[in-house]
Amino acid sequence: MSIQSPKVVNIKDPTIPRRLSPEASRMAALEAARVLLLEAGPQAVTLKAVAGRIGRTHANLLHHFGSASGLQRDLAAYMGNSICAKIAEAVVQMRGGAMSPHELADLIFDHFDREGAGALASWMLLSGNEDALDPIVEAIHNLVDQIAEDGHADTSLHELTLEMVLMALGDALLGGPLSASLGLPREAGRQIAGRKLAASFDEWQERIQLK
Repeated sequence: MSIQSPKVVNIKDPTIPRRLSPEASRMAALEAARVLLLEAGPQAVTLKAVAGRIGRTHANLLHHFGSASGLQRDLAAYMGNSICAKIAEAVVQMRGGAMSPHELADLIFDHFDREGAGALASWMLLSGNEDALDPIVEAIHNLVDQIAEDGHADTSLHELTLEMVLMALGDALLGGPLSASLGLPREAGRQIAGRKLAASFDEWQERIQLK
């Protein structure tokens, strides 16, 4: 059985003005690309589809991004910066007691699953555009430096970040069928991540108290 490409309806967003500055036009295109990703999957994010969504021409999108690979790269940077900003805010809330480690784990997993970051990353890898992942990696690196309590991330924080990202990415791509085959609930990956974050947070609090 052949797999049909998702049907994408290019309906121009009526809230987007006809005349925009170059930067505003570029941001509108990135937001339209993000919406297409969530609606129909990464295969739907094409220059033509994005241009149709915002009422621009294919040539206009080429001017902003240069190619489909350029659009992927800029979309990765756009989403990576947005995701990391939200996670950084959540870490501050967790340290202040307004959010639990399990809620933080849910937030991370949601961004890779429901918000499409996992699908975008896998699509870029499969299409041979690995370099487009660089902005996401850089955003995560900057996030680690930002949340490190002494201004310099130690090895344990690097390892925890790597573990959380790999778990969230793997769960987004294979979590459903794998957990079902093992007789585990769909939320098992999130629960494991939450326990790991909780243990790491307890260790951090102990270090703060000993200082």
